[in-house]
Amino acid sequence: MNKIISNFLYIGSGIGLTLKLTFGGVFIGIIGGTLLSVLRHNGIARPIVNAIISVLRGTPLLLQLSLIYFIAPGIVGFRPDLLSAGILAFGINSSAYIAEIFRAGIESLPKGQFEAAQALEIPRFYTWKDIILPQVVVNIFPALVNEVIALLKETALIAMIGGMDIMRRAQTIAVEQYEYFMPLCMAGIYYYGLVLLIGFVGKKIETWKHYAKNS
Repeated sequence: MNKIISNFLYIGSGIGLTLKLTFGGVFIGIIGGTLLSVLRHNGIARPIVNAIISVLRGTPLLLQLSLIYFIAPGIVGFRPDLLSAGILAFGINSSAYIAEIFRAGIESLPKGQFEAAQALEIPRFYTWKDIILPQVVVNIFPALVNEVIALLKETALIAMIGGMDIMRRAQTIAVEQYEYFMPLCMAGIYYYGLVLLIGFVGKKIETWKHYAKNS
């Protein structure tokens, strides 16, 4: 029993890295995805934006992570630490998916809002900041929560470059103790618990927004 508890606590000590990668990646992904979706909607460099989104969505995330951590330093002359490389890779990849989420949210708005803003000569920056994006975020919030959950599970790929996250710690125990099933189940419990927590917080935020809107 002591061994099981010790292994469970050791695996759980990787939660910090997992959450840093998740929320750091989501932060970059939201910024990048918003920028890509706005540029594409306004017809600015649309072929380039479409190509970026297509490549990011069409190639394995592990490949993108490896390029940033192993290949990019030889090109730019600077090697990021493991955490920075992971956040950057997960954020860039997530930005492509969030851009598609924002595209759907933008297209769901009545076109008359853009026309009214143009007729009132509201600057484009303020049209997006004060009128369009706030509505879009409300509409796509459940999809954003799903993206956070998806990215949480994808952060397990950091183990492939040595990151001691939840999954890597489970793999370490499995190799050292020649027992694979139990450590992986323990890791699964942590991931499932985090998914439930994120989903719970997301629903609470939706409920709060609904209450604030109707009050």
